[in-house]
Amino acid sequence: MTLSAATPQTMFNGIIFDLDGTLVDSRLDFAAIRKALRCPEDVGVLEFIDTLPQREQAAAHAVVLEYEREGAQRATWIPGAESCLEQLSVMGIPTAILTRNARVIAELTVSRLNIPVERVLAREDAAPKPAPDGLLAIAREWNMAPATIAYVGDFKYDLLAARNAGMVGVYLDMDGLNTHGYLADRVIRRFDELLIG
Repeated sequence: MTLSAATPQTMFNGIIFDLDGTLVDSRLDFAAIRKALRCPEDVGVLEFIDTLPQREQAAAHAVVLEYEREGAQRATWIPGAESCLEQLSVMGIPTAILTRNARVIAELTVSRLNIPVERVLAREDAAPKPAPDGLLAIAREWNMAPATIAYVGDFKYDLLAARNAGMVGVYLDMDGLNTHGYLADRVIRRFDELLIG
């Protein structure tokens, strides 16, 4: 059902979430991934793989996939995330996940933790964040204006993707360091803050 105006309780008609570091803690060791691939600190892992010779890309993706699989198998809920999703469901607010993870990994995580979202888009489904493609695809499916949708994430790519899509970028800053707050439309420390207008 499409709402004509944002629901007062949340300010949003729909909410899309990042997966790792936002809904779940998979304890992905990005430093180890970068070391294994010899990926510079200032370049995204997926973007770095794209610069490798074609013959090396499959092996590099396999390295990332193995780390992601280990993370999915040990993933646990971020405090407050499960309750937030349950409340949004009761309120009739549609939810989705957009992740840079591989689809098989996202599906494994969602299945293991029984994450109650209606839609999951992974890196095979759209250009990876910070590209807005995945977010805009979900907005079209929901028949909602992007400006009425929030994208919640814990990293700069999430907030840049939200900005590029014309959505409300919500930064989940659980450690309180506010590292990426300058890119956000809204900063929260806990999930219950998301449900407050």
